[in-house]
Amino acid sequence: MPEKKNPQAKPQPIVDFQSLVALLIARQDSLPRRLSQLAQFCLNNPEDVAIYNIVGLSKLADVPAANITRFAKELGFAGFAELQDVFRQRLVGPRMTYADRIKALGDAGDQNAERGLDLDHPRALFDTFVQTAVDSLLRLREDIQDQALEAFVDSLAECDSVYIAAARGAFGIGAYCFYGLSQVGKPAHMIDNLGAMRNEQVGAIRNKDALLVLTFDDYTPETVAIAEMAAKSNCTLLAITDNELSPVVKLADHVLYVKEASLGHFRSQVPALVLCQSIIVSLGRRGSASN
Repeated sequence: MPEKKNPQAKPQPIVDFQSLVALLIARQDSLPRRLSQLAQFCLNNPEDVAIYNIVGLSKLADVPAANITRFAKELGFAGFAELQDVFRQRLVGPRMTYADRIKALGDAGDQNAERGLDLDHPRALFDTFVQTAVDSLLRLREDIQDQALEAFVDSLAECDSVYIAAARGAFGIGAYCFYGLSQVGKPAHMIDNLGAMRNEQVGAIRNKDALLVLTFDDYTPETVAIAEMAAKSNCTLLAITDNELSPVVKLADHVLYVKEASLGHFRSQVPALVLCQSIIVSLGRRGSASN
């Protein structure tokens, strides 16, 4: 008689970052809401988790330190220190120089966390946003894998038309993609729900077309709904989002991850825009070479 599984049994300890990501993906529908939000924060800010102590991290994530400890134990760790070791291992080897750079930025971040952003001094605010953008671009350069980027451009090159779904904070990046793709000769269409005709716009997508979805943490429900509708049409679905727990990941054929640095409620759009610009220019060069 097979042994029954204990639903309360703790998961096996996680020893590397990729297995942690896999566990979070498997648990994303069962984690309590607060812990699910903390999981999103950890995947979006892995260097911060590796560098800050639990008090500093609780300030950055805007959660009680007890929630971080609970999150670690929920995943099978003895405490936060064991969880942090996994994030620190991610920075070992060729990433060490980058880790040192992030550590320097983290020291400055500690000071900002203590005093908050000085909104009354435009230069100080400007300098902080610039440093945040630099931080984001350094991380993006490390995180984007050559094979994933090539596959993304290949899919855009092979499709007949590109439909773009982006709303709220991601709308500006989506609008730029529409403009840029049009300029390099790729037929592009914005799904903007003009005249409440979102269903008709999505219905125009054919199986030789591609849907480019851009959505980041708080994941606009309308954008996710468009991705779900388009997935049924057998078109190629391309996603640019922030981490593996994003609701569009499981729908997409190809995904590129952009961890947007944030200052309070403001997110830097610089890394996502740079990524989209590079994709569009790569696509344009391929078109020029074939002519």
